[in-house]
Amino acid sequence: MGDNALMSEVLELLDVSVVRDGRALVDEVSWSIKEGERWVILGPNGAGKTTLLNLASSYLFPSAGSARILGEHLGRVDVFELRPRIGVAGIAMAEKLPRSQTVLQTVLTAAYGMTAHWQEDYDAVDETRARAFLDRLGMTEYLNRKFGTLSEGERKRTLIARAMMTDPELLLLDEPAAGLDLGGREDLVRRLGRLARDPLAPSMIMVTHHVEEIPPGFTHVLMIRQGKVLTAGPVETELTSRNLSRCFGLPLVVERNGDRWTAQGLPLT
Repeated sequence: MGDNALMSEVLELLDVSVVRDGRALVDEVSWSIKEGERWVILGPNGAGKTTLLNLASSYLFPSAGSARILGEHLGRVDVFELRPRIGVAGIAMAEKLPRSQTVLQTVLTAAYGMTAHWQEDYDAVDETRARAFLDRLGMTEYLNRKFGTLSEGERKRTLIARAMMTDPELLLLDEPAAGLDLGGREDLVRRLGRLARDPLAPSMIMVTHHVEEIPPGFTHVLMIRQGKVLTAGPVETELTSRNLSRCFGLPLVVERNGDRWTAQGLPLT
């Protein structure tokens, strides 16, 4: 266990910068996530959202500053031992998965650290768990469908089930609702909301551009613009019209309706 294991921080960034080709993708970011929190990262294109997610997944290292994930210090820990403790669902993972594999195989392979089925004999317990995760995400009737034939929404739900197979302590969701139609988005947001409210579910970080995609049960928000964190804290206090307007660079009005959020631009005069 890491030397920070007794603390409750799942992620701790201290003055972290990531520089590529002389440009700071994130600039002196300090941010911590405690066990059980569900965070959403909001920001415009190119703001640094995916860079933060890549840091949290241990696939990217800071150029400056320090990063701890699940009590382990990046740069001192064997990332191949750390990564199975982190579930990742996003476009990058989808592109690595064979399109000819069934939905059930796509989820099962995660238990063995693989992207493709080879010659593994899957444990009955693993198959039961895979079926349970897929059922929770509304994918039971698609178990034998080829991954490459799924709709965008079905693919996103399969990826989230796959990310849960290693019982991660941290779950990272990279724009899970991107490319979905209204029905697909609302179905996914509803299912993610149920997951977020589960006290046994892992801590979560979700990247999105849209407040409408924030599932119920998400507790905190971080807003980033041009690599700088503008605000980070409880969603109830930080997801305001003023903060979101600063983040996206135009006047916006944020409204809350029950446990969901909307944002609209002010009309042009």
